[in-house]
Amino acid sequence: MTKKTEPKEEGQSDEAEGPDGGWGWVLVGALFVSTSLVFGLMRSLGVFFVEFVQYFEESAQAISWISSTGLAAQQFFSPLGAALCNAYDSRVVVMTGGCLAGLGLILASQATRLVHLYLTMGVISGLGWGLVFTPMVATVMANFTRRRTLALGLAFSSIGLSSFAFNPLFQFLVEMYAWRGALLILGGLSLNIVPCGALIRPKKRSKAQEKIISESKQSQASLLQRVSTHLELSLLFERPYITYTLAVTLLNVGYFVPYFHLVAHSRLTGFSEYQSAFVMSAAGATDILGRVVSGWFSDLGHFRLIHLLSTWTTLAGVFIMLLPVSSLSGSYSALMVISLLYGFCSGALTSLVFAVVPMIVGVDRVMGALGLLQLIESGAGLLGAPLSGFLKDVTGNYIASFMVAGSFLILGTLTMATLPHYFSCKDPPSPQRQSQDVKDKRLHSEMEQMNSLPSDMSH
Repeated sequence: MTKKTEPKEEGQSDEAEGPDGGWGWVLVGALFVSTSLVFGLMRSLGVFFVEFVQYFEESAQAISWISSTGLAAQQFFSPLGAALCNAYDSRVVVMTGGCLAGLGLILASQATRLVHLYLTMGVISGLGWGLVFTPMVATVMANFTRRRTLALGLAFSSIGLSSFAFNPLFQFLVEMYAWRGALLILGGLSLNIVPCGALIRPKKRSKAQEKIISESKQSQASLLQRVSTHLELSLLFERPYITYTLAVTLLNVGYFVPYFHLVAHSRLTGFSEYQSAFVMSAAGATDILGRVVSGWFSDLGHFRLIHLLSTWTTLAGVFIMLLPVSSLSGSYSALMVISLLYGFCSGALTSLVFAVVPMIVGVDRVMGALGLLQLIESGAGLLGAPLSGFLKDVTGNYIASFMVAGSFLILGTLTMATLPHYFSCKDPPSPQRQSQDVKDKRLHSEMEQMNSLPSDMSH
């Protein structure tokens, strides 16, 4: 009786496709709120910049390391979040991350020295953000197959929306309660990540995973092997994943440069404060539109995701290079048009960066793959802004800065073109680590069946 049912159950457990609806849309809403409380909050912390400079009487460079430390910690601890989710439960990991994110901001409200802000807003909150973002993204991706890119585009649109909403809100809180009271309120606001994590349904561990864990509790070598499995370190020896990670890392060097220096470039060109700020706000509005439109169009299936990502990345690089050129004549309308186009393309490529990962490594390894990807690209994100500032100091303007930033995005596209089967019109079959696990499970089931035979048959 059991010989016919066991293979069917095993085949069902190996199925990697999501339901494309139902509870998955609830998780999209949870990711929408979580990303707004992570990246939307990080983008809006500049409101506290002036307050910290005045209170601690430190240089702008020293204060700027607070947000940089938080961003670096979020990306650095992403593999830890992925490993913990592979070893335990995503729900517990995300809820713990929400508690740490809120705790860091609450403790920061009591800071008396600048180093306290590095440790609280930087390390503690950054650790919490690292435990939230990657598991939430991987959970949503696991619940969608055909509409995966659209789901991510809708969820990531919260980053732009929250940036618009949080800036005036944070300014109001600072004026009403000073920076300490504002940070205390933001800490409480960040605790809303906890119920978002509670919406994740516990995932049953497969028999193969339970077998690996039970057999690897004996020696130190097996412990190291288990850690390597949870971190998915084997991906670092696979050429497609390394190639794609290198491409995203190059893209990341120039991607954030306009966010840091477009307003300063506009002011240097001669536009007013209001005009310069509105340029970035307009780019943020089309960024939201680009995320949603890109997700909808990608899921139509007319083109491969890697080709669409290459197109949007190339266009974003070209428009970054055209930003300083468009303002050389002093035309504000030309700068605005290029900014709108850049914002749309930069938003369009964001969802695709994550949606392509399952095509490279398979759905079953996407959690660890996202964690390692963010860890590797974190250094590139921190390199872009200082390199751009260095070129401005050398040349006296931002023309070379934007030219170099745009060229990094185009270089990332050229790196993607070296992926296997890149020029094919159809996606190759996605690799699945489950193939080896299936062999192990089949062998295990056969041994169980042999042991269950009567003793006279075994003779």
